[in-house]
Amino acid sequence: MLEELYNKTEKLIMYQKIYMENFYEVKETRDKKDFYEIIKPFVDEVKAVNDEWNLLMKKWLSEASPKTIHFKQIDTISSYIEQLSIQSFFSETSKKRFLDMYRTVEYFLLEVKKELEKMKRDA
Repeated sequence: MLEELYNKTEKLIMYQKIYMENFYEVKETRDKKDFYEIIKPFVDEVKAVNDEWNLLMKKWLSEASPKTIHFKQIDTISSYIEQLSIQSFFSETSKKRFLDMYRTVEYFLLEVKKELEKMKRDA
């Protein structure tokens, strides 16, 4: 389970880079992407990984109880991940709000990754 959770966390971190690329590209070009060909498939892919990650996180938290990560954060972060995946495609998205959510998700995912790496070392 730890390996699977680690891989899902890594994948979500990779998506973070894509959100940022999309966000700045759309802000610069004001280009509207095709919803059914580009946006929806990407959002669906992120949602699938995010949903699996959410379940694994809750299972892991109930077993491991890391000090810096709490149950309440998981659903909030999952919600932010979904919002970022969608909002990164729209030029109307507030830059401040997007970046605040982005940083929150990034920080949390990196903390999870660090905790998982620590558990792997200690095992």
